Amino acid sequence: MTITVLDSYTAMKEILRAPVGDREGMLRSMLESIAGMYRYFPGEVDLVAFHRQAAGFPIDRDEERCLDALETMAAAGAWERMQQALDAAAAVLVDATPGFSVPDITVLLVLGDPGDANFMGPSLGVTGFGGISGYITIPFWPYPENLERLESTAVHELNHNLRYSPGGVVWDPMTVTVGEHVVGEGLADAFARQLYGDLGYTRIGVPTLHDDAAFAKVVTGLGITGMQNFSAWVHGDTIAEHLGVTPVGLPTGAGYSAGNRLVDAYLAATGKTAAQALHVDSAEIIATALG
Repeated sequence: MTITVLDSYTAMKEILRAPVGDREGMLRSMLESIAGMYRYFPGEVDLVAFHRQAAGFPIDRDEERCLDALETMAAAGAWERMQQALDAAAAVLVDATPGFSVPDITVLLVLGDPGDANFMGPSLGVTGFGGISGYITIPFWPYPENLERLESTAVHELNHNLRYSPGGVVWDPMTVTVGEHVVGEGLADAFARQLYGDLGYTRIGVPTLHDDAAFAKVVTGLGITGMQNFSAWVHGDTIAEHLGVTPVGLPTGAGYSAGNRLVDAYLAATGKTAAQALHVDSAEIIATALG
């Protein structure tokens, strides 16, 4: 098992300094390393279009702002810290799940778009995509709070990656529930907290950790299927509306805070660590937590 954190710092700096007409081709070349992440998508995937949809850095504006942000990340040792954190976290997860074969993983830390109001505002300048085995991407803006949580953000996504890798939990788009998504976020946060304490909480979920009304509302939706509905239940109304999803009456990050509460209750009841619970069925976690 090898985890490779790509040298996107060098690639992004070259892209942002290149003539505007050359940047799209250079960006596409950088993104080829993670093309396998889209292997389940129908038809040919436009990597640059997905980059834009995921609030990746722009290639036609904000060059100096982005270059400054890159230097801030480099000065903080972002890429080196991420590599060290992922290697250490993978060892913990492997030790806790005997017999599980961890895949090779390619990781892309990519600068986010400072002109994307949703990314910079409600999403707090960081998102992550780790659910496709073998690939992790993290769009990132170096707010001080995000730099402080860099390691925990990375291992959160690693937890997703190994939960849904072969030999783990199967994410079937036809039958997967809000409950699986919520529990998955809770498990990933719990694992990050196992390693980094309270820095392991995903930032958007922190304000509602003790919001009993939000928790109760999320619980009513745990059995819902249809992935198009999930954002409203997990990310909350504001982000859901940005994505064109019908809101359900939840504050930002409610699914994350609910997931933490469910998982913490399960871990307390069973005495397991978050790492040991990596592949536990979400229905078992929910039943134990709410029992």
